[in-house]
Amino acid sequence: MTATRASSAIAPTAHADGPLVLGIETSCDETGVGIVRGTTLLANVISSSMDEHARYGGVVPEVAARAHLDAMQPALEAALAEAGVTLDELDAIAVTSGPGLAGALMVGVGAAKALALATGTPLYAVNHLVGHVGADVLRDDGSDLELPTIALLVSGGHTSLLHVRDLVDDVELLGETIDDAAGEAFDKVARLLGLPYPGGPQIDRVAADGDPAAIRFPRGLTLPKDLVRHRYDFSFSGLKTAVARWVERRRDEGGAVPVADVAAGFREAVADVLLTKALAACADLGVPRLLLGGGVVANARVRQLALERCAAAGVELRVPPLSLCTDNGAMIAALGAQLVSRGHAPSPLDFGADSTLPVTTVQVV
Repeated sequence: MTATRASSAIAPTAHADGPLVLGIETSCDETGVGIVRGTTLLANVISSSMDEHARYGGVVPEVAARAHLDAMQPALEAALAEAGVTLDELDAIAVTSGPGLAGALMVGVGAAKALALATGTPLYAVNHLVGHVGADVLRDDGSDLELPTIALLVSGGHTSLLHVRDLVDDVELLGETIDDAAGEAFDKVARLLGLPYPGGPQIDRVAADGDPAAIRFPRGLTLPKDLVRHRYDFSFSGLKTAVARWVERRRDEGGAVPVADVAAGFREAVADVLLTKALAACADLGVPRLLLGGGVVANARVRQLALERCAAAGVELRVPPLSLCTDNGAMIAALGAQLVSRGHAPSPLDFGADSTLPVTTVQVV
């Protein structure tokens, strides 16, 4: 064991064009393997088990873990082929240590450790949420990520607001959901309206034909009394319940449920709360930029409202390519490359999967 740890502690070799890093992401239902060289994306392979979970109406942890086991080797081989590199050429490997589903994380961590031991490649255990921020360095428009930034990360399992002063050394959690994440609320409301899983894309599709002003649903944790303790926190459980009660009343009265209007009103409430709190953080902390990340960023209204509100507030809006907003290995590789470039030592090989890894822990050391 001592010899193993010593090999992991060997610093990667520096290259002028940046370190070649392979990233592995298995925090939920997507097996992601990505390869970057510095800030250049070489491969981004994602294998999703979403169809397997659809029959249950949500992600089943045991099913996700087994799907990762089946997908890991093919995804690794595909990423290496896409990037045109071999394992022996890698300068480092990065893997999501947490947060996420414990069993799913264990698959990725185990695979990364096996690769690191077999090849003698330095291994970096990193934070999934900070990885979403790191994805922004892979933009192909030539613009650099300026810091500090406020980062709004919205996915099926997380809704978090971060103050990122330094990508690898100084990330502060400003607020997070105290109950359902936004993505979970989309799934539950979609099920209530008889729409398929996953709910986010379905709500987005149906809401396009609805009137967002027809039904005003509550905005959680936005009243003055809420802002004292929960200024940057989110709550979507009450919104979900309000939608359910509205639909129940309409059905009890014998009326048809206007699915498009309900979907549009619900989507508007979620987008409104997300952007109101994110831009409040920008104003309070004097940070003139906002970065969006996570699968819910694919929602058309969230993106549109972000553009409108940021323009009105004079805040720069940064949204990584949509292929890098959902969970993926490329963002993990990008964060690993930043750690390598900044001279951070690799993680010891005795780290484990941590389902509740705090966002302030960018790298497990």
